[in-house]
Amino acid sequence: MFENVIKKTVALPDGREISLETGRMARQADGSIVLRMGNTMLLATVVSNPEKREGADFLPLSVDYQEKFASAGKIPGGFLKREGRLSDREILISRLVDRAIRPLFPSDYYHDTQIMITMISADKDALPDALVALAASAALSITDIPFDGPISEVRVIKDTNGEYIVNPTPAQMEGCTLDLMIGATAENITMVEGEMQEVGEDEMIEAIKVGHEAIKTQCAIQIELREAVGVTEYREFVGDVEDEALKEEVFTALYDKLYAVAAQGIKGKSERKAAFTEVKKAYFEALPEDEETEEKLPLIKRYVAKCEKKASRDLVLNTKNRLDGRDLEEVRPIVPEVDVLPSAHGSALFTRGETQSLTTVTLGTKMDEQMLDSAMESSSSKFILHYNFPGFSTGEVRPNRGPGRREVGHGNLGHRALARVLPPETENPYTIRIVSDILESNGSSSMATVCAGSLALMDAGVNITGTVSGIAMGMISENDPETGELKYAILSDILGDEDHLGDMDFKVTGTEKGITACQMDIKVDGLPYEVLKQALEQANRGRAHIREVMDEVISTSRDDLKPHAPRSFVMMIPQDLIGAVIGPGGKVIQEIQKDTGATIVIEEVENQGQVSFFAVDKVAMDGAVDRVKAIVAQPEVGETYPGTVKSLQPFGAFVEFMPGKEGLLHISEIAWERTDNVESILKVGDKVDIKLLEIDPKTGKFKLSRKALLPMPEGYTPPPPRERRDRNDRGGDRRGGFNRGGDRGDRRDRGDRGDRGGYNRR
Repeated sequence: MFENVIKKTVALPDGREISLETGRMARQADGSIVLRMGNTMLLATVVSNPEKREGADFLPLSVDYQEKFASAGKIPGGFLKREGRLSDREILISRLVDRAIRPLFPSDYYHDTQIMITMISADKDALPDALVALAASAALSITDIPFDGPISEVRVIKDTNGEYIVNPTPAQMEGCTLDLMIGATAENITMVEGEMQEVGEDEMIEAIKVGHEAIKTQCAIQIELREAVGVTEYREFVGDVEDEALKEEVFTALYDKLYAVAAQGIKGKSERKAAFTEVKKAYFEALPEDEETEEKLPLIKRYVAKCEKKASRDLVLNTKNRLDGRDLEEVRPIVPEVDVLPSAHGSALFTRGETQSLTTVTLGTKMDEQMLDSAMESSSSKFILHYNFPGFSTGEVRPNRGPGRREVGHGNLGHRALARVLPPETENPYTIRIVSDILESNGSSSMATVCAGSLALMDAGVNITGTVSGIAMGMISENDPETGELKYAILSDILGDEDHLGDMDFKVTGTEKGITACQMDIKVDGLPYEVLKQALEQANRGRAHIREVMDEVISTSRDDLKPHAPRSFVMMIPQDLIGAVIGPGGKVIQEIQKDTGATIVIEEVENQGQVSFFAVDKVAMDGAVDRVKAIVAQPEVGETYPGTVKSLQPFGAFVEFMPGKEGLLHISEIAWERTDNVESILKVGDKVDIKLLEIDPKTGKFKLSRKALLPMPEGYTPPPPRERRDRNDRGGDRRGGFNRGGDRGDRRDRGDRGDRGGYNRR
C-alpha cells in the first residue's frame, strides 16, 4: 500500500544503528519522519503555513516534544488519565531542539512553523532526548521549507574509564563525570548544554569534538534522504523588503550619533536607554510628515534598530570598550549577602550590577520529595530548584501566569550547576528545595541564581563540596571584508543589551576544581575551537573573581542548621524489626509521631531498615529516637527493666518489660516468701521492676524475676530442693502412675491424693 516509503540508516561510533523512514506515517504534514533506534521510535512532523504572519518581525516557530505513555506500556497517573500539558522534561527537550534549529531559518522568514516530535515507542536503553533533534531536522530536510541545515544532536559522556561515549545507555552513564548534549551542523557547533563533575575546560572541548564527528555522519544521511525524496529547492517566500538608499540615508543620519551615545559608557540601563531614545526621537521628529514617510515608517524603524545595533557592536570591536564603560573581562560590582530572611532555613541576596536574585533554601523530609511520573520513568527527586522571573524585575507590567519555557530552562541550568556539589543521598536525609526570585534583571539572571543558590545552601548548613559561581559570556564577531579574517571580542558578564546584539551566549558554572554545568548558544557560523577555548579560559578567570567575592561573605557551610530548621537523625535497624516499629496498620509509628511531634520515615535499604527522624527541636528528636530504640533494643540477660503487668495466671504473671516484649514472672519468682495467690501481690497494670534471668535458646521466651531485686528477708532459709526420683524408677508401669505427692496407685484411683494442694506445682 505504501509505495513511496524511503528508509536510510546511520551508525553510531559503537555500531548501533539509527534508521530514518518517511512515506508511511503522517503523510499530510509538510514533512514527517519515523526515527528508530533499538525499540525507541520517534515520529517527527513539520508544517509551515504558506502565508506569512502579518505584522510579524520574528520567526513564529514552535517546537513541541511529547512522550506518549502508551509507548512504554503505561497509563498516566492522575484523574484525567491522558497526556496533558508538557512536563518540565518535555519542555527542556523541546528547548534543546529549538535552540539548535532556530538560528538556521532565514532571519526574515515570518511563516508560522510547527515542529512536533512524539515518542511512540520507548526503549530504556535508547534514550530519546539525544535523538529528538535528529528526527526534527530530518523532517525539515525533506521539505521545501527554507532551512540552512541539516543539524543533529548527540549526547556525549565521559565514563568512569575516561572514555568518551556517544549516545550512551543509562548503564553506561552511571558514575560518568561529564554529560553533554551537543547540537551542530556538519560544519559548526550551534548548541551545547550539560553538567559535569568539576572537569577542566580541555575535557569539555574534547567531548564537543567527539560529538561533532558523530553529528557529521548524521547530517550526511539526512542529505541522502533529501535527495532520495527528490527535494531540490526551497519554496519562495516574501521576506523583508529592502531599500538600500533609505538604509544608507538612515545610517548617514544616525550612526555617528548613536555611536557617540554608546561610547559614553553609561552604566545604568534606564539612563542608557533614555540616551539612545533621545537621539532616535529627534530623528523621527525631523522626518517630513507626508504619505511617503508614513508608508516607509516600518522600514525606517527597522533600519534605525539595525543602525543602533551596528554602532554598539562596532564600539566593542574597535575600542574593546563596552556599552557600560567596562573592558572586555571586567565583571560588574558584586554584593553577596546571606541570612537575609530570618525565618528561612537558608537565604541569600546576590546582586551583580543591575541583576539581583533573592534565593531561599528549605529543608524537608522524604515525604517532601518531588514525584516524577513520565513514560520513561517513575521516580522521585530530593533536590528541587525553581526559578521565578516576575515582570517588575525588568520594569514591565506582565501577568503572573506561572513559569514559561524560559523559566523552566533557567531553573534546570541552576539545578545542574548545584546538583554536583550536594552531599550524596546516603549522607543527606533532607529534601532540598531552592527558590530563586529574580528581583532585578539586566543580564544573566540564571548565573545570579547559581551564585545565590550556592550561598543559600552554605547558609542553611548543607555540606556542599565547594562554592559554585557562574558567569555569562558573550561574543561580538565580524569577518574582515578585505582579508576575511575573523575579528572578535569575548565579553565577560554580559548585559541584557549585549546578549541581544551579540553572537554567542555562553553560560559556565563551576567550583575552584572545575566546571559543573554549561549552556551555550551560538548565533553565527564557523566558531573555531580556539575561540571557544579562549572563551572558556576567560570564563574561568571571571568565575574565580566572583567566587573570591562570595567567599568573603561565606566560604564553607555553617557547622549547624538554623535553630528553626528540622533536625535529622538516621538509625539502622534489623530488617525483621521494621514491622515492630511501624506496628499494625501503622499504629506504633503514628503514635510516636503524635506524642513527640517528630516525623519518622522508614525505608528498606540493603536488607536493613533505615529509620530517618526529622524534628524541629532536640526534645522532639530525642523523644522519638528513644521510643524507637526501645522497640528495637535486644533484651540482655542479667539486666533490670521497668515492666507493666499485662495479665495474671494461677502460675504467675506476664509482664511487658520492653515495647512488644513480654516474659513470664513465675509465681516462685514474685517474692522470697511462698506465694499461694498471684493476685494477692500483683494486679493488671501494676508497674514492677524485673530482672531478666534467662532467654530460652529454642523458643526465645523470657524468664523474669522480681524477687531477685528484693532484699532477702533476715533469717530466710531457702527450702531444701525437692527430691526427684529417676524417671526409670517410678514404681509401676506408666499406666500405674508415679508418686508425685503421695502414693497415687493406679491412675484411676484418686482417693489417696487428698485435695489438689497435696503436691507442689511449684
